[in-house]
Amino acid sequence: MSAVGIDPATNLATASDGSDEISRRLESLPASSYLWRLVILLSLGGWFEVYDLFFTGYIAPGLNRSGLLTTTTQAFFGFSGIGAFVAATFAGLFVGTFALGFLADRFGRRAIFTYALLGYTAATVAMACQTSSDGVLLWRFIAGIGIGVEIITIDAYITELVPSRMRGRAFAVNQAVMFTAVPVVAALSWWLVPLSPSGIDGWRWVVLIGAAGSMVIWILRLYVPESPLWLARHGRTAEAVKILATLEASAGTASARPPASAAAAPARPAAKAGYAELFRPPYLSLVALFMVFNLCQAFGVYGFANWVPALLVQKGITVTKSLQYSFIIAFAYPIAPLLAASFADKFERKWIICGAAAAIGAFGMAFSQFTEPALLILCGVLITASNMTLSYAYHAYQAEVFPTSIRARAAGLVYSMSRVSATFSGFIVAFTLREAGVGGVFGLITTAMVIVIVAMAAFGPNVRGKPLDA
Repeated sequence: MSAVGIDPATNLATASDGSDEISRRLESLPASSYLWRLVILLSLGGWFEVYDLFFTGYIAPGLNRSGLLTTTTQAFFGFSGIGAFVAATFAGLFVGTFALGFLADRFGRRAIFTYALLGYTAATVAMACQTSSDGVLLWRFIAGIGIGVEIITIDAYITELVPSRMRGRAFAVNQAVMFTAVPVVAALSWWLVPLSPSGIDGWRWVVLIGAAGSMVIWILRLYVPESPLWLARHGRTAEAVKILATLEASAGTASARPPASAAAAPARPAAKAGYAELFRPPYLSLVALFMVFNLCQAFGVYGFANWVPALLVQKGITVTKSLQYSFIIAFAYPIAPLLAASFADKFERKWIICGAAAAIGAFGMAFSQFTEPALLILCGVLITASNMTLSYAYHAYQAEVFPTSIRARAAGLVYSMSRVSATFSGFIVAFTLREAGVGGVFGLITTAMVIVIVAMAAFGPNVRGKPLDA
């Protein structure tokens, strides 16, 4: 069964091949420098994904300054405003997570980890060269597809390499490493967006710098093995055992087990699974819960993150100052998950999510009331820290509750709902900001967080200490 008690008779969650033994051996792995190095290497691959995703908000004033997009629009679904840029990003993310999540299940974590990043990097370069709003929105949508595939692949990858007792810390470290990209993109935006170096708009420089750096993925992929669980579920047990032996040797546990124990049973191909199975028992209740959760959590995370500079401008702060304040707030992105690592595996994932959601609502309402720079920055830091605690917890949670054979597909399906929410949140936040101001925006965010708390507290399964596919 999976980590949430799925019926052992379900052929998607069990296998009589060596993969069950590999799962048990992975679960017994102690922490080692090699294992943590793999987590960090995967996180560095995700660094560029976060950079690409978060410049959405930071380059918004530059897009407005260059005349390509406006801050707000008269029409609710105005395609000439920043809201449309946010919507294009998350519409692409929806396609990537909903329709293409199966790629990592079919072709492997390692291959998709590599090629998804290269795909969205190429689209991002094309976007930076556009001179019309339509061109910017089209290529931003295409880049979003690649980012969506990458997000799901990294989540599945880390889930399958790290034993349950340290998985929360692994995701906290993963988020901390990846989100060091946020202060970097904030600093570059603060410096470049108001300028036009060499006659090129500053926002274009911000985009191109991240795209150029992402080529490092060709080096990183050489040092990251395929997921042993994925290999075993696809009948490639010998390869899985070889990788597992390396993991065990790095931890000094290889001598405690016969090196070929996972190959004692004959391998068989992974069970075929389509999206239809996800809407039938035993997965239906999990899918419904995480769909509701993702529809709501995106308001808290992206309703603030993608609109920080614009919200500050709306409160009467200049563009340059708003980018400076946003840069300071951005340091909470990598620091908060590192602090959260101290309790990441001490509590059930769902209670960490509920606590973070409550904090987002409380600090958000405080942000809407303050005008003093120091208090705005403090609230912005606290909101961001709460968002990051929520983020690491649910990325681990929604990947580990599903079995290996459908992990990326299922996680992609439920995560795609946050992309739907974020797509429309761009228009909703722009409309609410115009009609009800910053207070109205945070009223929406607080309502969404209340729904998250109720859903998770009432229906969230317990996963702490439970191995994958056990």
